[in-house]
Amino acid sequence: MSSESIPEATEVILLPKPSWAPAFFGFGAAFLVCGIFANGFIFPAFIYSLFGLLLVLLALRSIVKGSERSFFRLPRRQKVRSATLPAATLSTRKSS
Repeated sequence: MSSESIPEATEVILLPKPSWAPAFFGFGAAFLVCGIFANGFIFPAFIYSLFGLLLVLLALRSIVKGSERSFFRLPRRQKVRSATLPAATLSTRKSS
């Protein structure tokens, strides 16, 4: 093997798909909290809170569904292509 060649990876890293759900969860939580302080601003306070609650629940559902899809997309088994190296060598020599 030459020093310029890169060995093949021994394990696969699978990342979840990108999602807007965490951002919508944050906006929903902000609306939920702002509903407490927004009384009398255009709409009654409970409208902001209900909108925030709906947004939080939908975003949380999307996060859970996406996590479930990502989990079941993973391969069941991964082939081991190299030997496992020990963390430290053990010796039976006694010090005198």
